[in-house]
Amino acid sequence: MELGDGAAQRTEFPFTLPRGLVTPDGAVHREGTMRLATAFDEIEPIKDPRVRANPGYLVIILLARVITRLGTLDHINTASVENMYSADLAYLQDLYQRVNLTGHTRILVDCPHCEQAFEVETAGPGE
Repeated sequence: MELGDGAAQRTEFPFTLPRGLVTPDGAVHREGTMRLATAFDEIEPIKDPRVRANPGYLVIILLARVITRLGTLDHINTASVENMYSADLAYLQDLYQRVNLTGHTRILVDCPHCEQAFEVETAGPGE
């Protein structure tokens, strides 16, 4: 995506779920892509009656809106997110926060041997 000043900004982020979504046919879907959220993505679900009845449901709707690909699934919806293992849901919530707050999936870590700080990419195949 090109911005007005000509600078490119990354808007989609690959990920690998820790466990993967298991569909009724037994297929496990782990590799996916999440896009940056828009203001509308965060505002629109507040009107949803499921969120009004249970504010915790907001994360389910948000993730269903921003996950653009998961394995070979044709469509990601709230039922897909509802059926994920809790480890995968926690992973996706963390990824959502990192990419929407910082615009990347890197974290700063310290080497346990030399104590030098460096960045590590945390999302993508082979995580």
